[in-house]
Amino acid sequence: MSREVSEILARALELSRELLAAADRGDSQAAASIDATRLELLKSARSSAVLLDAHERQLLQDIASLNDQSIGRLEHHRRIKGRQLDVATVGRRAIAAYSTVGRR
Repeated sequence: MSREVSEILARALELSRELLAAADRGDSQAAASIDATRLELLKSARSSAVLLDAHERQLLQDIASLNDQSIGRLEHHRRIKGRQLDVATVGRRAIAAYSTVGRR
């Protein structure tokens, strides 16, 4: 059964790498889809395993590390979008404020 768990965790690690790539692109929809698939694999591994060996624990640590990186990169993209929205809002206000100046 440990081999099956190792294979499941190895696939979850591959998906974690794909998730990181989606996060780098700022593709939150793809990231959410990949994350849902990965979550099902991790649940399956958890229900199948009684004790994890060192290799399987290392796979889980790698998955957790990639997950942290993905979250950080998605958060970075979210902050960029927030700043862009703030700049657009300031621009709209400026246009509204100065649109009456030229008409006098």
